Amino acid sequence: MSDFAYSMAGFTRHETQVNGIAHIWWEIGAGKPCVYFHGGGTYHGFDWARDWADKFRMILPHHPNFGESGDADFNSMEDYAAHYRAFFAAIGLSHFDLVGASMGGYLAATYAARNQAQIGKLVLVSPAGLMSQRAPFPDFASIPSAQHPALFAADPAWIAPYWPAQPGSEWMALRQREAAASMRARGAPDVGYAALLRDLEGLKVRTLLVWGEKDQILPLPLLEEWEQRLAHAAGVVIPGGGHLLLDEFPAARAAALEFLTA
Repeated sequence: MSDFAYSMAGFTRHETQVNGIAHIWWEIGAGKPCVYFHGGGTYHGFDWARDWADKFRMILPHHPNFGESGDADFNSMEDYAAHYRAFFAAIGLSHFDLVGASMGGYLAATYAARNQAQIGKLVLVSPAGLMSQRAPFPDFASIPSAQHPALFAADPAWIAPYWPAQPGSEWMALRQREAAASMRARGAPDVGYAALLRDLEGLKVRTLLVWGEKDQILPLPLLEEWEQRLAHAAGVVIPGGGHLLLDEFPAARAAALEFLTA
């Protein structure tokens, strides 16, 4: 029995090689292409993307070092962004809308800033990257592991199937691999932060920022930090929303879809 609660029924699996790295991606739907960059974990799948399949060709890659994709010696967002430019060339994708959540939002902002001609619209869902003294990152080492799932969801009952109380070995191995990759992707803190600020200063792509009112991983005050650096971006707050917004909250999916299809 699988350790994972999500289903990929109706999705199509693809694989390509990019500079020797096996890169897996999933697709569902037809129409204008929309790429989604997932956050620091793939354990909750892409079920939410079904809601957009009648409007978009949803392209849902697993980053290198995450999910089913192969290992890569990447130690910064710049590494991932450079890889994705080669990935999109490899699959023949030249223009698309881009959506990213959490760590994937950081990556989406970085990629969009450096490849603006490729991007139609950009949606950043509680993106990581910026900092605020009013929004400290949780100290997971000081929080009992049994309480970790509830930090990611507004409703603990919603996340329970995806993050089981007694996970199997497959689930644990994936989580450990992805947690380590997420930490490495931050790169050298000072260097990475300075690069992000430069990227945001030059980012002119039409952007929507979506945030959960009760996000415990990247708290709501961070929305103001992003709005200050992306003066042209629109922001929307999802009442009661947690961190895994697109997965848990239909209102978040609807707000992003309205922006993308306007």
